[in-house]
Amino acid sequence: MVVGMSGPRAAHAAVVRATGEPDGLAVADGLGLHPDDLPDGLVVADESGRVICFNAAAVRITGVAAADALGRPVEQVLPLEDLKGRRWWELTDPYGGLATRVAQPERNLLLPGVREVLVSARYVRETPTGPLRRLVISLRGTEARRRSERSHAELIATVAHELRSPLTSVKGFTATLLAKWERFTDDQKRLMLETVYADSNRVTRLITELLDISRIDSGRLELRRQPVDLSAAVERHVQAHTAAGQDPGRFLLRTCQPLPAVWADPDKVDQVLGNLLENAVRHGEGTVTIDVAPAPAKSDERGAAVTVSDEGPGIPEESMGRVFTRFWRGSKRGGTGLGLYIVKGIVEAHGGTITVGRGPGGGAEFRFMLPVSTPAYLS
Repeated sequence: MVVGMSGPRAAHAAVVRATGEPDGLAVADGLGLHPDDLPDGLVVADESGRVICFNAAAVRITGVAAADALGRPVEQVLPLEDLKGRRWWELTDPYGGLATRVAQPERNLLLPGVREVLVSARYVRETPTGPLRRLVISLRGTEARRRSERSHAELIATVAHELRSPLTSVKGFTATLLAKWERFTDDQKRLMLETVYADSNRVTRLITELLDISRIDSGRLELRRQPVDLSAAVERHVQAHTAAGQDPGRFLLRTCQPLPAVWADPDKVDQVLGNLLENAVRHGEGTVTIDVAPAPAKSDERGAAVTVSDEGPGIPEESMGRVFTRFWRGSKRGGTGLGLYIVKGIVEAHGGTITVGRGPGGGAEFRFMLPVSTPAYLS
């Protein structure tokens, strides 16, 4: 028995100390690690199939008290069934099945009351084909997986909804032109074709957003780095807005020289700048101020920062923490609510940071910083 412990916790500690390194349960005494410290449920059965370890997470997940679990057959403590209602222990038969098996991959199983749990197991043997010495079972709740599944479902529903409108327009105008081409004047044809072109561009942007989210979530966002002049990139975006009809006096660009040459993906930087400026123009009011200046980066590496602010109503304090999440919308002026989520992913993929706050004019203020990230062969 361990000094200062009693009940199940002492029993657990005794199990940990009695178990050798091959079982995968041994821990360094100096760390003071205990089965109850593990975030996942841990259930260990001995060579006879009786439970000798049942940690606090397993109690929480199963609703079975540790005192009721210890010493009982594992199939009674965990009466698991698969999603088709078949008893899992009869299917897997850890003690009487193939002696070459070493583990069970994680799978979704049911406890009484139709409670879903994620279960994986390891078979500990003295020799590769010897009898089972320990059955080590890991239990996890399904809440995180369900949240992820709901998020993916919401993403699919949002994109499908956003795609429906432009595709309906493209299909309708195309069908009309094919059926009644001769009845329209050149101006009418041109207007319909321009609408089709604009809606097809919208579809392309939505598909690009979907692909970007997939790459960001999986950590596969590719960056093709080269020197980028952030000041020149901002100027191009301001000129594009003025060419599209915005008043040039609405934009104030301030650059603090000298700026370091940032090694980044120019297309991704354009995507970040385009999104932030479009948000300021569409959702903000008054003058849109863009500040470009040198900035310290992590590990004392130099960097450059871009701040975009407007004079609109700004973002409520209670919403600040959700700005960069999926589907967040700052107003009712449309959009998928995915742009700022993608912006954050792109900036962080470059090793930079992005923040949101309230600007001097009362509106929203977005500031992102990119480190220089000079390639090693040029350092």
